[in-house]
Amino acid sequence: MPSESVPVQHAATTVDEVCDVLRAASSAGRTVLPVGNRSTVDWLPGPDTDEVLSLRGLDGVLEHSAGDLVVHVQAGTLLSDLQAAVAGAGQHLALSAPVDGVTVGGLLAGDLSGPGRYLYGTVRDLVIGTTSVRSDGAVTHSGGKVVKNVAGYDLGKLYTGSRGTLGVITDAWFRLHPLPESTRWVVADGLDAEGAGRAFAAVRSSQTAPTAIEVRSSGDGYQVAVQVDGVAAGIETRAGLVATLTGGTATDAEPAGWGTWPDEPVLLAVTHSPAALTDVLSALTGTTVTGSAVGVLRVGCDLDRASDVLAAARAVAARHHGTATVLRAPAGHDLDVRGPGDPALLTLMRRVKDEFDPTHTLAPGRLLGDI
Repeated sequence: MPSESVPVQHAATTVDEVCDVLRAASSAGRTVLPVGNRSTVDWLPGPDTDEVLSLRGLDGVLEHSAGDLVVHVQAGTLLSDLQAAVAGAGQHLALSAPVDGVTVGGLLAGDLSGPGRYLYGTVRDLVIGTTSVRSDGAVTHSGGKVVKNVAGYDLGKLYTGSRGTLGVITDAWFRLHPLPESTRWVVADGLDAEGAGRAFAAVRSSQTAPTAIEVRSSGDGYQVAVQVDGVAAGIETRAGLVATLTGGTATDAEPAGWGTWPDEPVLLAVTHSPAALTDVLSALTGTTVTGSAVGVLRVGCDLDRASDVLAAARAVAARHHGTATVLRAPAGHDLDVRGPGDPALLTLMRRVKDEFDPTHTLAPGRLLGDI
């Protein structure tokens, strides 16, 4: 018999195996943590679970319908492998991995996205169907190959960001986009908070139609980088207009660190009105920041400063219709991860958890309210 402190390890390679593990655990009153490549599993760990279920064995593209711009892929597939598989048809899943080694299931469970969300949205916008397994071992399907699927509940969107607490996603359908013929970046360095906010506003209100805009703290202030995609014949003109608006320089090379999140011990998610970027950056001086042009920042700092940074982030976010939450913190921290929250929302989340996982088998304690 294994020690009570060491969870039993499972490695599923089929949906039936996932069903068997969950059905047995639920019947025995044991808890299970589903994992992929473990890229974010330790960010805010809940209580230890009795068992760990790896989905990495569910690895591969099941169907790529290039004519319909959709792909059906297993949850344990690395995002990089999926991109390589569809690139031959001149297509891509318009998402980037903000941390290394993310699987498709990890993208969904963690609701991860990069600067491309400015044009394409987040993973919640690109998933069009899922297969998942409930804690009682029942398999559920939602959506599928048809992009405009309006029948039934959209479980894929419900599961996005649920961190494995509602069901185990085994495969998913995604909408794809054509790879651009040409890409250019325009990079402006050495900006202060006001300059970064001004550059953001100028590009957002222009007719240059960027794919992505990203701000990040650099050694001498802030960097604003703008990605422009399109046909080769017109991209130089558009990149030149962006350079004029931002004071930046056009380049063929992806900026260093593009799309990645701060790697400090504590990582916050701060949302705000996009127009408030200057005020938000000014309130968070001295932290490491990465953010897209849709009013979402990732803020990194060490644990010693985390309480003060979190308080400042919540104060400025509240002034600009946003929130500040903790995404990652070391074990033993005493940070208020979610803040006061909305009691009605918490009640709704608990009802959803009780409906989808009545035995509370799956990933306990990883959502707001220790759900």
